[in-house]
Amino acid sequence: MTDAARSALVVNEAFIALGNDQFEAEGATFIRNHEIPDIWDANHLAHITASTSEEIDRLLERVEREFAGCRHRRFDVDFRTPPAFEAHLTLESYERLDTLIMLLEGELAMTPKQHEIREVTDEAGWDAYTALHDADWREYKDRIPGSFGEETARQMIQSRRSKSPPMRHWLACLDGEPQAYLSSWGGVDGVGFVEDLFTHPDFRHRGLATALIHHGVAEARRERAGPVVIGADPKDTPKQMYAALGFRPVAVKREYLKRLNT
Repeated sequence: MTDAARSALVVNEAFIALGNDQFEAEGATFIRNHEIPDIWDANHLAHITASTSEEIDRLLERVEREFAGCRHRRFDVDFRTPPAFEAHLTLESYERLDTLIMLLEGELAMTPKQHEIREVTDEAGWDAYTALHDADWREYKDRIPGSFGEETARQMIQSRRSKSPPMRHWLACLDGEPQAYLSSWGGVDGVGFVEDLFTHPDFRHRGLATALIHHGVAEARRERAGPVVIGADPKDTPKQMYAALGFRPVAVKREYLKRLNT
């Protein structure tokens, strides 16, 4: 279980880092992208090993220099992170957001309905993807407290485009019109990844999501992945669908976030 959890967390971290700069310093990996400073995934720390008071202080000082243009600070932790560092974030009243990491090792359950699935390869595809993302964004910002503007939504699309390649983005269609999307990747060391599943609210419960997951897993495995990882919001219902399809929970990633009034 520990090996599976480690492998799943590694590919999740690698997916988040795609398209961004990264470097090691002061006992952590810095993920940074000056072009999209509002995007938490593109500007945060991972692989944190700082544990003593002196190490933590040096790391936090470096964070302030490196992320001076960002309106947030974020640290990703899990069972590999020194407890003292996570305790420090808790003391400083960082907001905690969890991601349930789930792993598929065998075949998917359920036979998917036959839907047209297109890869996003040109500007017309990205226009359709962006239109769906606008609906996704409206739902997301209503669930997450805080102020998010159109500029943040634009940066989110830029972040997703920057991951392709190697990430591939898929649209599922009804009557020729895209109504859902998903991303897939061959991953790291034989462990694949699927992510960013969304179906337009007006077209749910028609099998689009299940068809996309089957397609994304198959594409990741064509790229020589065996096990495939997906992340889920522990407070939302898709995790139950993933479990029914055969994904099992193996780890929890914790994101500690502070929003700055700048």
